[in-house]
Amino acid sequence: MTDCLFCKIVAKEIPGTVVAENEHAVAFRDIHPGAPTHVLVVPRKHVVNLNDAADDHELVGRVLQLARDVAKSEGLADKGYRVVMNNGAGVGQSVFHLHVHVLGGRAMSWPPG
Repeated sequence: MTDCLFCKIVAKEIPGTVVAENEHAVAFRDIHPGAPTHVLVVPRKHVVNLNDAADDHELVGRVLQLARDVAKSEGLADKGYRVVMNNGAGVGQSVFHLHVHVLGGRAMSWPPG
């Protein structure tokens, strides 16, 4: 998708602070972090949100695997971390390319929002 911000970061057309990547997904730092560690993990393939990826179990699984790997490399695996996926504008999705937020480095309450 030519006008998608995350597709442009994946394609290296615009800068992003990439912390991990593999053949399926790319992880980069959020430019407006909500926690000391805030990394976004996006599939290389453009998918709008979970509704559009619901039957692509491999794609969703690969994104979550890279999120786990990022949490480990960022030193969060033993301390705890949160993985968040917003699905639609009404709950906070602002870039319409499926992505998960890996958040950690501070205490977090429940419920969020």
